[in-house]
Amino acid sequence: MGPVTIDIKTSAHEQFVDITEQVQDAIAQIGAVDGLCTIFSPHTTAGLTINEHADPAVAHDIISFLHDAVPAHRPWTHAEGNSPAHVKASLLGSSVTVIVEQGKLRLGTWQGIFFCEFDGPRSRR
Repeated sequence: MGPVTIDIKTSAHEQFVDITEQVQDAIAQIGAVDGLCTIFSPHTTAGLTINEHADPAVAHDIISFLHDAVPAHRPWTHAEGNSPAHVKASLLGSSVTVIVEQGKLRLGTWQGIFFCEFDGPRSRR
């Protein structure tokens, strides 16, 4: 089983995109039954996380916290001006791994997989 690519188009500078359904579709596409599914982002200004997907306020709260923790206006040395995006992506991480049982992601009732954009809007893979 080779990798499957998911296309994601973000519409905001910072945004959490629930990709749970696309990941589940990819598992079905390759016919995976039992094992581990690793989701990886090859981007340095975007990350991945697993968190509550029933209430969009949770993603908003996380983004708000990251704004406070990683201020945009400080003496960053990276010349491109997107240092906060790099730091936020590093704090969340570039991959998550989920158990697959009987062809289904084994997530908790309220859990979802989120692609976390910090330098958008962009088209990502």
